Amino acid sequence: MRLKVLPPTLRKNNRYLTVEIKTVSPISKDDLVTIVWDACVRFQGEANTANFNLWVMKFYETAIKEEYFEYKAIVRCQRGFVDDVRSALALANMYRNDRIAITTIGLSGTIQASQKYI
Repeated sequence: MRLKVLPPTLRKNNRYLTVEIKTVSPISKDDLVTIVWDACVRFQGEANTANFNLWVMKFYETAIKEEYFEYKAIVRCQRGFVDDVRSALALANMYRNDRIAITTIGLSGTIQASQKYI
């Protein structure tokens, strides 16, 4: 028995946030996943975060300055929860006792369109 693919009208609509991460110490994609989930659970709660459909799609290292490391990433979330995810990410400021700053630099409906912000 073959699984049926959902038609586009029944699929969840996603939005893709392009975020810029500045941190004092280097991080990996797995660290960013932990940061995103911890920030959302801490500021929105587990019940609300379960609806976000969060996923880190792409992760790029863009620059290494003397004072900090700079990364960019594309984070997927469900349409309608974009403001909740943006606020949770903006409020995250510490990871493993190091300062971190996450800002949203773009929002789009496809991954290809969100890559123009990188």
